[in-house]
Amino acid sequence: MNERAPKQEILIVTGMSGAGRTTVANALEDLGWYVVDNLPLAMLKTLADMADRSGGALPRIVAVVDIRGRDLFEDIQATVTSLRENATVRMVFLDATDEILVRRYESVRRPHPLQQSAGSLVDAIKLERERLQELRASSDVVIDTSRYNVHELSTATRELFSDDDTPGLQLSVQSFGFKYGVPTDVDLVVDMRFLPNPFWETELRALTGVDAEVKEFVLSRPGAREFLDNYVAALEPMLAGYQRENKRHVSLAVGCTGGKHRSVAMARELADRLAALPGVSVSLRHRDLGRE
Repeated sequence: MNERAPKQEILIVTGMSGAGRTTVANALEDLGWYVVDNLPLAMLKTLADMADRSGGALPRIVAVVDIRGRDLFEDIQATVTSLRENATVRMVFLDATDEILVRRYESVRRPHPLQQSAGSLVDAIKLERERLQELRASSDVVIDTSRYNVHELSTATRELFSDDDTPGLQLSVQSFGFKYGVPTDVDLVVDMRFLPNPFWETELRALTGVDAEVKEFVLSRPGAREFLDNYVAALEPMLAGYQRENKRHVSLAVGCTGGKHRSVAMARELADRLAALPGVSVSLRHRDLGRE
């Protein structure tokens, strides 16, 4: 009896023009994915069939898709439905703020794909965002690249996809400061501003949530450990359900005012506790630490 080859994996990488598709594609290629840029979606099924018949020679395929397909949302939905009969298919959407996209286009002095029909660069970005709204909402992974440079985006991509052959769920935990904006590329957001702020303690002000003194102060406040116990208990069945539904990546953002004390300490504690859950691999980053 012949063993069935492992199920093929396909990533469809799309998103806003200027949000970093090329950088992500290059990082995935470095990880061993077979990357095809601007392949017509109608041909992706043919490529997947050929790869399936090759006996596992191309087990992981990346298709990079841009806005030039006018009916992009409908085309991708039909393609994904067809591909999922024989493959694991996920969609990655890259986004960035309008301000960042304008700055990037101005720096490279290249026209936006929709600029000729839309008029100004700002109008082209607005039109593209409207067209891609449904696609973004239906994507499996959304990455906001606004605060990433090229090297940081490559690193984030490797963290997300380098261990895709390992079963289970990859959970990304990050701390942030509300005064710098809530992350737009996360699944869950929790607010630590219900705890007293170490900023008002003179001996703790210059320290961060990485320091033992701040951690001890934060975790000893009324409600801190109760929150951790109850929140992890609430997340446990949710994360198990994500695994059953083949959702491989989940992101959690932990916020406080400046992203320096409470959110950092609590994000580290949450990451440690969640890493102990079965089938969950956790990565931790502090988005705004050091900005003050």
